Amino acid sequence: MAEQETAVETAPVMTPTESLAARIGALPGVRQVSIDKGEIVALAERDGMLSLMTALRDGEGFAFEQVMDICGVDWPERAERFDLVYNLLSVSLNQRARVIVTTDETTPVPSVHTVWPVATWWERETWDLFGVVFSGQPDLRRILTDYGFEGHPLRKDFPLTGYVEVRYDEERKSVVYEPVKLRQDFRNFDFLSPWEAMTSLPGDEKAAAMKSGSGKA
Repeated sequence: MAEQETAVETAPVMTPTESLAARIGALPGVRQVSIDKGEIVALAERDGMLSLMTALRDGEGFAFEQVMDICGVDWPERAERFDLVYNLLSVSLNQRARVIVTTDETTPVPSVHTVWPVATWWERETWDLFGVVFSGQPDLRRILTDYGFEGHPLRKDFPLTGYVEVRYDEERKSVVYEPVKLRQDFRNFDFLSPWEAMTSLPGDEKAAAMKSGSGKA
């Protein structure tokens, strides 16, 4: 009697990045996890930020010792218009992860400076350029613009010319802020390049004459 052969199905072996992504996806506060260009991307709930970030730093098998950057993305058409992107690095595991949370212009995001003290610099920059507020951050000051600056320049609805301009007044011997005075009307600026605007270039008449046979050799 012929011996029956049974096929044994083997589960696909996950890479270290896929295994880490699966474990991050199981953490409380994580809504979705994907892998983009070899890096883990986790969409997280705003209110659970502190516990999630603490777990990513201290939890067994995670070891994200450093936050390399916190940056923003503005989507004005959305109710929660801002994406906050936390770029994390695990030196121990040689892995990177991006944690993304969303917020609007008024809802604060929990500060993670108690998890990574360096986050204070990144949170100040994000507030300065996007206007995102971080609750629990004791040093939320402007960091790239000056103290008299109005608005947040990386918002998509911020005017290219700004609201005020700064100059040193020789008579007052001090720096003064004044409304922006445009030296030219940007709205009537001709964006057509000189090459596209010209219908003919110097010397074209000679080429035309050569083609017609009336030009001199």
